[in-house]
Amino acid sequence: MTTRIKVLLAEDQSMVREALAALLGLEPDIDVVAQVARGDEVPAAARDHAVDVALLDIEMPGCTGIEAAARLTREQPGVKVVVLTTFGRPGYLRSAMEAGAHAFLVKDAPAAQLADAVRKVLAGERVIDPTLAAAALAEGANPLTDREREILRAASDGRTNAELARSLHLSQGTVRNYLSTAIQKLAVRNKAEAVRVAEEKGWL
Repeated sequence: MTTRIKVLLAEDQSMVREALAALLGLEPDIDVVAQVARGDEVPAAARDHAVDVALLDIEMPGCTGIEAAARLTREQPGVKVVVLTTFGRPGYLRSAMEAGAHAFLVKDAPAAQLADAVRKVLAGERVIDPTLAAAALAEGANPLTDREREILRAASDGRTNAELARSLHLSQGTVRNYLSTAIQKLAVRNKAEAVRVAEEKGWL
């Protein structure tokens, strides 16, 4: 008798989640045993359903798929993680691998490829979209420090330096220095451009 692979699907868009679940459900050896719409629900769902593989979208409420992957890697290392993304940003690939993901695929990959990735990660292999892998190598490492990324993420909603300083419990001078360094690293002219470029590259 074939051992069936128990899969958790984490995706905040219900239509996409249900479509993926239906496609995977057609596979003879895969069961989607749990579905969640929030990243912070992933660890409990994975534990409650004793899943073998977790398929995680990157952008979800609660926490990102990459943050959820890192938690699973720490708390439930036996669960294999496949990260799915709509956005082919090379920085996301690097972050996902650093978080412990075993596979990284774009959502528009054929269903057969996704099912094959589930089987491969369970067998101990890594599966990475080749186009994204090439782009990540060409792009190089994220030049931003953790603090610079934190400040740019906080600045993405248009907050002033004074507001950033208050919310992050830093002085305005410190915020200004970090922003200045990030702007230089990204070769842009201002804070707004730094946020845009860092987001486009998946570095936040």
